[in-house]
Parts: sequence; structure tokens; C-alpha cells
Amino acid sequence: MEERAEAAPRPPPAEHKREQEPEEALHVAKRRKVLCSEFAAITSSDEAVARRFLAGSDWHMERALNAYFDPPAKVSWLQGRPAAVTDRSVLCMLTNKYTLFSIDLTADATTSNAGVNSEDSQQKEDNSNFSLITWNIDGLDLGNVKDRARGICTYLALYSPDVVFLQEVIPPHLPLLQMKAGNYTIIPGNIDGYFTAVMLKKSRVKLLKHEIIPFPTTAMKRNLLIVHVSISGIELCLMTSHLESTKDHSKERIKQLQIVLNEMQKESESTTVIFGGDTNLRDSEVAKLGNLPDNIKDAWEFLGRPQHCRYTWDTQSNTNLNAAYKCKMRFDRIYFRPAVEGGHFIPRSMDLIGLEKLECGRFPSDHWGILCNFDVIL
Repeated sequence: MEERAEAAPRPPPAEHKREQEPEEALHVAKRRKVLCSEFAAITSSDEAVARRFLAGSDWHMERALNAYFDPPAKVSWLQGRPAAVTDRSVLCMLTNKYTLFSIDLTADATTSNAGVNSEDSQQKEDNSNFSLITWNIDGLDLGNVKDRARGICTYLALYSPDVVFLQEVIPPHLPLLQMKAGNYTIIPGNIDGYFTAVMLKKSRVKLLKHEIIPFPTTAMKRNLLIVHVSISGIELCLMTSHLESTKDHSKERIKQLQIVLNEMQKESESTTVIFGGDTNLRDSEVAKLGNLPDNIKDAWEFLGRPQHCRYTWDTQSNTNLNAAYKCKMRFDRIYFRPAVEGGHFIPRSMDLIGLEKLECGRFPSDHWGILCNFDVIL
């Protein structure tokens, strides 16, 4: 969660705004077409049925799925059932002070198989593809924290990625993820406060080892989580981090980026390395390091800078912060260093997720998540 950003840019001239309106309408149409395709795939229905349920639910995927699968007399698994789970005390760092909260995200959760597990049991793995989600899930915002956490699980069930990078995880998220995503191995980067985590789909990704590299001068308990895995017999190195936040900590953030790049370069040249996370980076900060090394690529740039997923933190479109300022930034990024020989993971497509408000009236996070699909070349 970024506390402060640069001053809002000046609004565009009216003429420019009028020129953008058709482009925006086209983007909305494309987004709705994608939603219809996803709904049809999940429900095994046709596009007409998908459009009817989505339109009737104001294009909220979660609400539309609830309406399709659950008649009014039933309670959706997304709403949950009572369960006897003890409250957990959570130590959250807010405005640089520690405040004690009692939060139990699992109190209303269900242990049924209708969570993130359901899709995988019916799908045959495709070894030529690899999918990854990276998402700052804003655990430090305690507003609607239960609803938003379950919303995150809904998206994981929807896309069923092979690997998930999460940032701003808080301790109550872990039991919820273990219940809703039992088919994932979860590796946290810490156990208290707020931290990162990596999730690996058990049916597809084999955990080999992991380590945590501390950032020696961080003021925000940030680190680098490195996980070595094997997919279809191909070794892959995964890394995630939440680099120092806010404009005022630019120097520390650049130091942390340098550590990340150094660790990526240390890995064997025969292994592809994928880093993703909330970097809080401004392009000028990457330039201060002389830009990325030649063998490390920014996935968004590699894919031709698709404008529909350029901004992952947008206080104009995302109202969770109720920010008085309007700012768009590409804080969340994916970098990759391809293997020199064989076992390549090459980005094929990228999209943003978490763009629909939940029933509580808020988005799952103040950040959009990134879904990146890779081609696996043996």
C-alpha cells in the first residue's frame, strides 16, 4: 500500500479526452468479452448465458458466479459457513506504529472442496504453458479485510495459476489460504507483521528449496524470498519481494533493486529466473542503475508495453484508498532472465486482475494483480 505519491498530473485538454473515449469504450468491450469467455469456461455454458449473468450482476464475476451456481435458497461457498476457529492476534505496522488487532479470516470459511481446489481436479495440466500471478493484497488495510481476503481466493480459484507471488500478507491470511487453496504449497517470507508469500500448485510445481535474503538497511522489514522449483523436470528459480514504499525511500528502494538483480545474476545460466512483486519503482530509479542488465527483461516491455496493463496502482480507477490525489503508477512488475540453453519460460501474455468490486463495495486490494502466461519451451 503506497501512502503517498507524486502530485496528480494536469487533466488532459477536452479535445484529447474526447479522442480517448472511443479507445476507452473499446477497452471496456474487450474486457467484457474476456469476462464472458472466462464465465463460459468455468460454467460450461455459452456466451449468451455468460453475458446475461454478468450483465445482471453489473459485470462482477464473483456475483455472477454466485447467481449461476447457487439458487436463492442456498448459501454460496464464497459467503462461507460458520467454523470453530480461534481468533488470531495480528501485529500490523500502520503509520510506523504497532497496533494490536484481533482478526479471524477463517471464522466464516468453509473447508469444502469448492475453493481453489475445484478447478484443478477437472483440468489436465498443459506442460507447454505456465501461469503466474503477482499481487500486493493490501493486508495492512483492515477495512473489509475478511471480504477482500476471500475475494483474493476467488480470483485464485478463477485463474488457477501455477505460481502465486503475494505481498502484504498478514498472519490471518495463511490459515485461510491453507483452507481455500489446499492444493498449493505456501512458503511465507516471514511469520508476523506483514510479509510476502509464494504459492506453488502441488500438481504442477515441485518445491526444491527456498531461502530468504534480508535487505540489511530496510526500515520496513522487507526482504527477498527465493524459491527453487521444478516444473515438468525443468528447474526454475522464483523470486518475490515488496521493495521499500513511498517516494521518500527512493535510495533504499534502489539498493534493494540492486540486491534483487545481483541475486538473479547469481543463479545458474541454465536456469530461468522469474522475479515479480510490488517494486514501488519509478522508471527514473531503474535508470539510475543504468537500466536492467542485458540478460534481464521486463516482461511488460518484452510484450510490447500493452497499455491495458500498464498501471497497477491507480487511485482514480481504484477507490479503496479514497485518495484525494489522482495518480497512476506501474509499481508491480515482473522481470525474467531466460536460461541460456533449453528450459525456456517466455512471456506470452499479460493482464490485470482484481478490477471488479466485491459485494462489500471495495476492490480486493488497492493494487491490481498481474496475471502473466508463459510459453514453456523444452
